[in-house]
Amino acid sequence: MHATDPAPPPLPPFLEVRNVRKSFGGVMALKDVSLTIEAGQIYHLMGENGCGKSTLIKILSGAQLADEGQILIDGRSTGSRAGDLGAIGALRAGIETVYQDLSLLPNLSVAENVAFTEQLVEASGRLARRLNVTALHETARRALAEVHLPTAGDFLTRRTDTLPLATRQLIAIARAVASEARLVIMDEPTTSLTRQEVENLLGVVERLRTKGVAVLFVTHKLDECKLLGGRAIIMRDGMKVAELDVADHSKAEFSRWMTGREIGETRYRTDPKLGDVLLEVDTLDDGRAFRNISLSVRKGEILGVTGLLDSGRNELALALAGVKPALSGKIRLAGKTVTPQSALQAIQHGIGYVPEDRLTEGLFLEKSIQDNITLPILDRLRNALGIISSRGARRTAQASVADLQIVAPDVTVPVQSLSGGNQQRVLIGRWLTINPKLLILHGPTVGVDVGSKDTIFRIIQRLADDGMGVIIISDDLPELLQNCDRILVMRQGCIVAAHKAEGLTEDAIYQSMAGTSAEIAQ
Repeated sequence: MHATDPAPPPLPPFLEVRNVRKSFGGVMALKDVSLTIEAGQIYHLMGENGCGKSTLIKILSGAQLADEGQILIDGRSTGSRAGDLGAIGALRAGIETVYQDLSLLPNLSVAENVAFTEQLVEASGRLARRLNVTALHETARRALAEVHLPTAGDFLTRRTDTLPLATRQLIAIARAVASEARLVIMDEPTTSLTRQEVENLLGVVERLRTKGVAVLFVTHKLDECKLLGGRAIIMRDGMKVAELDVADHSKAEFSRWMTGREIGETRYRTDPKLGDVLLEVDTLDDGRAFRNISLSVRKGEILGVTGLLDSGRNELALALAGVKPALSGKIRLAGKTVTPQSALQAIQHGIGYVPEDRLTEGLFLEKSIQDNITLPILDRLRNALGIISSRGARRTAQASVADLQIVAPDVTVPVQSLSGGNQQRVLIGRWLTINPKLLILHGPTVGVDVGSKDTIFRIIQRLADDGMGVIIISDDLPELLQNCDRILVMRQGCIVAAHKAEGLTEDAIYQSMAGTSAEIAQ
């Protein structure tokens, strides 16, 4: 180039969002949102549930049409309004989205879920009767290897709905890798992953970045944002309120921008008043996932149980709740042998269970808040003629909504219209209607924003202060450290460590989980 020649104009960013607005039934979900996505950069879309994040990514992925505004790709407008590109157009432009519900097809194989998008785009959304299976498997193998999943034929052909939630999460991410996307949007991608799997995923994200792929994380986990670095785009009440470098600001500052209030990181558990032993578990064994489990919980105590995915912690939760009963051993509650053989028996004995996956295992999404909350006590609400009292059901649901600070216009609205944090509180409210002696919470704040976490944590503390026994089964170590009195660590189906939570560190727990610490703290 000659010295006097003008410099070439800079390339436009991969994607621009200009003044996007979207409303639903008169409620403004997005208010003049603008942002820029550069190739090879990492972004974190942050904010409380209901702030507009999900609506924005649906517009970016072509799943929804905005009311006003534009999206430009490589400097060219996609249409008169944002979202005109449509879902296939977004895929063709290189935008791949991994939604929080994974959007996998449960009756299809792993390979089909990972790689069929490639053939779908090539066919403009009209697939022939038969897929090119050879090409499908080749694409799937490459993508699965990127996320450290098996690539053998028996795994490729396995139905997706037979796999654990964490594996399905990685399959959804492998699908994004397979599409060779230019922008990968990940909606809460680490929700069901263990620490080791999270580290694996962060490595995948870094490799994508070095290849020039932009990654947009929708997340509530500030620690992971710090590890990845990049830019934070913070939303509140449908507006973008800040955009800044992750490395330059503290977690407390991010929490304040997201919620508009101060939220500390200190322990919620202060000065617990513990009563007599409430729960005694004696040499419980399911013959497969766990063995010789003995533990106790006192009235007013919050016990944490953690471990890696294959540690047996999930199966222990199901056994205590009667969902998948143990083969041997005893469970005593308030001095009475109960050992539930079904979920109904557990409920009758006063054991409430909030499952790990509220969307598929807990809630009836199309049903109302009222129907979901009152489900366990329908017999109690029947009158002398056997008819359920709608007035009594409404009164019970309204009391639960007020008590648990559930944000909803009315108890008759469907649960699927609520944010994740409010859905979780509906599920907790359901089991509080049975006045449980023991409440088992499996991943109580999975997919929940920082503000809703604070509310749920305070509810848990109040329940314990009122004398209820609480068990939290979780791999979210900060959650356990902030809320529990004691933390049990499981490995290979056994309890290998018992720690007092106060003064404990994440590293100490993880060493017990991974088997790098020989010492068992009592």
